[in-house]
Amino acid sequence: MTTTDVDGLLPDPWDLLAGTDWASLEHACGSAAGTPALLAGLLADDAGTQAKALRHLDDPVHHQNTIYSATVPAAVYVAAILRDPRTRSLVVDADGRALPLRAALLDWVTSVATEVGSEAEAHIAGVGLYLEEHPESVQVRALRPRLFQAVSAFLHAPYLAVQEAAIAAAVALLDAPELVQQRALLTPLIRDVLVSSDNRSYRSIADRGLKSWGEGTGSLPDEQDDDPWAGGSSSEPPF
Repeated sequence: MTTTDVDGLLPDPWDLLAGTDWASLEHACGSAAGTPALLAGLLADDAGTQAKALRHLDDPVHHQNTIYSATVPAAVYVAAILRDPRTRSLVVDADGRALPLRAALLDWVTSVATEVGSEAEAHIAGVGLYLEEHPESVQVRALRPRLFQAVSAFLHAPYLAVQEAAIAAAVALLDAPELVQQRALLTPLIRDVLVSSDNRSYRSIADRGLKSWGEGTGSLPDEQDDDPWAGGSSSEPPF
């Protein structure tokens, strides 16, 4: 099964895990042959197994914010399971925060989308590297409309942590040219919810997103110099 020719629809997550040739894909530690079994753990019945699967997503599948060949089907799988009730369970993320797994998965989508956005493209172009030279990044860019479709289901989620994470992911995904028309619909939510978030990262995403869309909010005092790649970029492309 491929991840880019499903007529705009997300595949069944179990079919995706079973039908992808994971052994031919790579993450930070080499072959991704063991990844499907770990990703299946995101829908396990215990939080410990889910947290282990989440850690695998962060490292090695998206180690140091890098897009690997295994990151592409993993992103489709994450989008496909977001609606599953089992993603409501609480887990501890890489930063030690206890939050719904669904919010942590949305944060992961944000990170993946950010690494193929126009700001990331400009950043790496400054050192002579180009996203279009990396097939995995091009594939993730092509996925953005489908990822946005999955994320948008939670833009009005009743649980604030999930709603904020969904809005942040949407901001990153709306960098896609084919989704520009959605920005006007999202702008009020960004202003009403994300700009005033207790989460500094979300406030920064809101500020940068609105400014890039010509909807400036005025600088948020503690975000003026916040660089999403400062101190956390990979030493190898595509960052």
